[in-house]
Amino acid sequence: MSDRAVRYVYWIATGLLALIYLGAAAFYLSSYDMVAGMYREVLGYPTYIIWPLAILKVVGAVIILWRPAAMLADWAYAAMFWHLILAFGAHVGASDPGWPLAVVAWVLLIVSWLTANRVREVKSACAPALQAAAN
Repeated sequence: MSDRAVRYVYWIATGLLALIYLGAAAFYLSSYDMVAGMYREVLGYPTYIIWPLAILKVVGAVIILWRPAAMLADWAYAAMFWHLILAFGAHVGASDPGWPLAVVAWVLLIVSWLTANRVREVKSACAPALQAAAN
């Protein structure tokens, strides 16, 4: 894939992922009572985790967009990776139809992580360095 195509793929995947996380955080904060009811009644989770999750979703989205340091970005990607796997499991386990968004976000996360080193100046030692195709 050309550098230009990889750049588009990276920014589309990363932008959509950040949009999902920022939108979820906004929903958590603006519709707290509805989210608390879903957490309590559908998923069986305590409601005190809503505020920390909302804050961490914003922090994670900002870190992967801004990428101030490779280590912070790696931690944000890792946290999102496990969060999305656990969200998928929670929705499936509760027979809740919210699991497809977790799968889509997980795919976007993987694509973003795989292409980040080729696009961003701050390189991660953990992510693969995809090489440009030889012409």
